[in-house]
Amino acid sequence: MTANAPRKGGVYVGLMSGTSLDGISAAVARFAPVDGAGYSVELLGFHVHEYEPEQRERLLSAMQGGSARDFCRLAADFGGWLADAAIAVMADAGIPRADIRAIGSHGQTLWHEPPHSTWQMDAPAVIAERTGLAVVSDFRARDVAAGGQGAPLVPIADALLFAGRQWRALQNIGGIGNVTVVPPDGTLASVRAFDTGPGVGVLDAVVRLVDPSLRYDHDGRMAARGRVIQPVIDALLAEPYFRAEPPKSTGRELFDAAYVQRLVTLCRAWLADAAGDDFIATATALTAQSIADAYRRFIPEPITETILSGGGAKNLTLRAQLSAALGGLRVRTFDEEFFDGEAKEAVAFALLAHLHLEGLPGNVPTATGARGRRVLGMLTPA
Repeated sequence: MTANAPRKGGVYVGLMSGTSLDGISAAVARFAPVDGAGYSVELLGFHVHEYEPEQRERLLSAMQGGSARDFCRLAADFGGWLADAAIAVMADAGIPRADIRAIGSHGQTLWHEPPHSTWQMDAPAVIAERTGLAVVSDFRARDVAAGGQGAPLVPIADALLFAGRQWRALQNIGGIGNVTVVPPDGTLASVRAFDTGPGVGVLDAVVRLVDPSLRYDHDGRMAARGRVIQPVIDALLAEPYFRAEPPKSTGRELFDAAYVQRLVTLCRAWLADAAGDDFIATATALTAQSIADAYRRFIPEPITETILSGGGAKNLTLRAQLSAALGGLRVRTFDEEFFDGEAKEAVAFALLAHLHLEGLPGNVPTATGARGRRVLGMLTPA
């Protein structure tokens, strides 16, 4: 696309399955160009297609290993789950398929090892056949090939859709926490972003360890009853990842089942009568303090506020701990400023699909460390 070519808008579906494995977030969004390089966005529909226990277990097992047959069959089935989520959200929004320009599908990260490689399981051909729509997928691979981390990719949406009048941080607390620092005008050269560490991935795993019938700590109630064991947090924050300079990204490769077990073991070592709520309170505080530590270490920009999105933003105890850890920084939720914060990442991948079709770069090199801006994704026609 030439610099003088008109920028288009359009309606897209975005699909996101994150580290927390709660389900598939599906959004329908309309984008329209505004003055400068940005876009306005209207969320037309949002739906979380929750995983059945058997589906979640298959995804978890795939991350730990499997045969070629296992991966082959799971990928095809997963494509069907993604298609179901897309069809459901279009029906909920009342948007005819003829009005949808394309689907942007993140897929599910099975392994992420930048700068060498990254693997997002997806089945765009299945989605295209089931929905009758073009699909843009495999967004991370090109950035990694260009020497980048391949993550985070949401900063392009933070800059083009959610810039404010002052410097702000947009903090996502999904399975992994990641932050984007956005200047008042959204200028991409000044945007920075990186993964702060565990979001709710470690916390949710601790909750399931304490009570297998639960998936997460609703509103942070269990954490509110527990004791924060600070020496455990201090020990865990000694992990080299937290001191590494951005750009950087992480995932279940580091914050895995062994890390969760280490947290619990340390809690018992430091507090003889430590129990379930104490483990959960400590995991919650780990997320809050790791985010605050990242801000102190790596954000010199004069941010005045941080805007929280993702499932962790709904955890009242986590929000209170984070507000306390960040001192005088204003903390708000994405819902207050824009729309349901859990839809944000799905909207971001809808935008990435739009940028791909327009031939526009979708990465932010100051966030990923890539050698330059690149058009991201691969197109599977309808």
